[in-house]
Amino acid sequence: MPAAAFAQSTGSVDFEETIVVTGSRVQEVGGVQTPDSAKAKAVLTQEMIARQNPGQTILDTINLVPGVSFQNNDAYGSSGGTLTIRGFDSSRISLTFDGIPLNDSGNYAIYSNQQMDPELIEQVNVNLGTTDVDSPTASAVGGTVNYRSITPDKKMGARGSVSIGEYDFRRFFGLFHTGEMGPWGTRAWVSASTAKNDNPFNNYGKVNKQQYNAKIYQPLSSGDFVAISGHYNQNRNNFFGSLPLRWDTTRAANNATPRNVGSGSNDRYPRSNDEREYDINYPCQTDAPQTGVQDVTNSCGTEFDRRYNPSNTGNIRGSSRFSLTDKLTLTVDPSFQYVKANGGGTVTGREGVRIINGVTYTGFIGGNYYFGRDLNGDGDVLDTCRIPATSGSACSSTASASNVPGGGVTLLAPSQTRTYRYGVISGLRYDLNDDHTLRFSYTFDHANHRQTGELLGLDANGEPLDVFPINDPLADANGDHVQKRDRQSYAILNQVAGEYRGEFGALTVNVGVRAPFFKRKLDQNCFTTSAGGFIDCLGDPAAIAAYAAANPYSYNESTGVVTGFAPPQKRTLKYNKLLPNIGAVYDITTNLSAFASYAKGLSVPSTDNLYNSFYYPEGTPQAKPRPETTDSFDVGLRYRSTKVQAQLSAWYTKFDDRLASAFDPDLNQTVFRNLGRVNKWGIDGSLAYAPIKELTIYTFGSWNKSKIKDDVANGACNSAQVTNGTFGCTVVGDTIFAETAGNRESGTPKYTYGTSVLGSLGPVDLGITAKRTGPRYVFDTNLPVYRGTIGATTGATPQEQVFAAAAPAYWLVNLDARVNMGYFADDLKKTYVQFNVYNLFDKFYVGGFGGGLAQSVSSSTNFGNPPFVQIGAPRTLSMTVNVGF
Repeated sequence: MPAAAFAQSTGSVDFEETIVVTGSRVQEVGGVQTPDSAKAKAVLTQEMIARQNPGQTILDTINLVPGVSFQNNDAYGSSGGTLTIRGFDSSRISLTFDGIPLNDSGNYAIYSNQQMDPELIEQVNVNLGTTDVDSPTASAVGGTVNYRSITPDKKMGARGSVSIGEYDFRRFFGLFHTGEMGPWGTRAWVSASTAKNDNPFNNYGKVNKQQYNAKIYQPLSSGDFVAISGHYNQNRNNFFGSLPLRWDTTRAANNATPRNVGSGSNDRYPRSNDEREYDINYPCQTDAPQTGVQDVTNSCGTEFDRRYNPSNTGNIRGSSRFSLTDKLTLTVDPSFQYVKANGGGTVTGREGVRIINGVTYTGFIGGNYYFGRDLNGDGDVLDTCRIPATSGSACSSTASASNVPGGGVTLLAPSQTRTYRYGVISGLRYDLNDDHTLRFSYTFDHANHRQTGELLGLDANGEPLDVFPINDPLADANGDHVQKRDRQSYAILNQVAGEYRGEFGALTVNVGVRAPFFKRKLDQNCFTTSAGGFIDCLGDPAAIAAYAAANPYSYNESTGVVTGFAPPQKRTLKYNKLLPNIGAVYDITTNLSAFASYAKGLSVPSTDNLYNSFYYPEGTPQAKPRPETTDSFDVGLRYRSTKVQAQLSAWYTKFDDRLASAFDPDLNQTVFRNLGRVNKWGIDGSLAYAPIKELTIYTFGSWNKSKIKDDVANGACNSAQVTNGTFGCTVVGDTIFAETAGNRESGTPKYTYGTSVLGSLGPVDLGITAKRTGPRYVFDTNLPVYRGTIGATTGATPQEQVFAAAAPAYWLVNLDARVNMGYFADDLKKTYVQFNVYNLFDKFYVGGFGGGLAQSVSSSTNFGNPPFVQIGAPRTLSMTVNVGF
């Protein structure tokens, strides 16, 4: 009996396996499966995964699934990337690994560079726009990506590989299977890998990654088992290739002069391959600090591309299946996860203090860091920019209010996250008879999510003293840690679900419902100073009380206007909803079937959005952001045989209360806006065909359309905008609307299509994969990127377009070739040499970006900075030698 390969938890796998009665249900062609389920799903197995670049993230592999779009930040998959499915970004897609959730428990982000070594992944499956009833997710309106680790072999064996490639790539991987041990047939495997490579875009950035995995498996009778697995991943890498999306109009189109990131007007997105590489100021050295004078702030280490993004992540996973009776089966999957990670750049720390109404403060105030003590060890506290009460923002090096320019000490200030997360997915399956089955499940997920923003010093050459400032954070004169955020969150899910499946001849029906009960326990230890989530953080209790008195908080119920700062506080928010899903499969012939499904989805607001709402009192509408919901419909045809795996589906999603971030010119900060209703629809299709054993052809494609129903409020008119007539403003306070009605959502391609061909001739396998990714709008307004001043007068920079409305379409072509040594000797059947070329034709293209509501315009008429986007990974060659026995 073939094993089902299209579900995530043990309970989901077990439920699907009960319908596997013949080989026609689960088949594979060239590493591609189209499961015969009511939902639109796609599965890629190890045969397809193994063809990719050594160490490649699994999210790059699923770029072959219709409806999926992934932009990799580097060719080896260790530097992150950008994922969308049917136009939904990664924060709305659930990623699970052996059933446990991998999305960040706060903002639901997916970190593609922290995924399991591809050699250990048995298969990856993608649910397009839907989720399984026991999915432990708070945000999956866009679908799910689930991958499963391999089961230990019954026979002892080992595998080792060495990979080298361009940009000084070096990777080592080892795997050992124990085979069956002892009287009960216990078996296990252990593995380890290391990978290093340079940044292909600048002369500084590097990747240094190591990973360790293990699994022990105890088979029981009647297909039952108990398994325990462990995973640990450590990344030390810099930011890769993120630059403002705008051409430099003063330079020739193909100027090959390398760009310097810190050189002002030349800080532009490159135009071509010739400009892709650039230099940054490394190594660098400034004058040593001097006692008794205000030192010039060290700029070494401040470049965007030198930012570290370190992470330590690990988990322990259990899975089990027990046949309680011949009709009743229990599955239990417990887990524990740990995360320690950060990301961010440098700031200027001030050795002085902040004085307000005669009271002296230290801490994070008004976007600045005040310590009240010597930071650079030069024996003075003159390296500062102090703001006296009588001089606004004037800089001062002493207690007087005289202006002294410059000053301050450069410090590392990333956003730190620590997570302890434990959960369990349990299920009971009851077989009424051979044709009717019931399933009940309970899911629990508890995440302890600590978010802080400690600081640490840099060496003179710009290198951080520690990539984790939290290990030894800088304190102010009172001994309190100075930090830009300080909050403790608990994300708690209790979920019950039920599902029925019945077979009525050629018709199979699934009816299910999941009922998630989400609780968010939030503890904000800082003052919330605006609706955009700006905060001031003070550590001393007496200072907190004085600061609250100096900024009294009040709310006008009639106008909804807030004055003052919201003090530190705790809140508990709950989100509960019934989420039905219904589906059917009808077998037209032995190989041809039709399917249809409906599912309701839910996405709970992220912690950033929830903490922003602390600016408003509890009980007000703004204090509890609405969750996003979807109603998703799929209908399609599927053909399955030993030579053909084909699927064609049409889909429609009604997306309500879609949230988007936007810059508010009045608040001078980014806030969350509700776009209201968005309708989305499209077509997905794939065909895998193996006419002969030596040739496999896989073709896939998708087209999608979205339509935002209304214009979206995006701030209020101020006096400067009224004077200049910007946005049609005539009265101060009138609402400014972003013109989004009828537009397509930003950040997602209009279409994707491609093909993958694998041929075998003697000992050589040769494969080529080509994918065309369509244009992606930069903004929801679907307008070009501008700079300059609207209606500019003499002396002002005139308004001009500096980038198109959409990032251009592009082709990405990858090549793989393998020489199988087993062709020459049976003892070498697991030994091969593989060559990979990523981006074969060195295509230059705009990489990943998230999209946005509208380009920001300042409080008068000036266009703000364009968004930052990634640079597409260049052509990259690598070679792997794999030895197995």
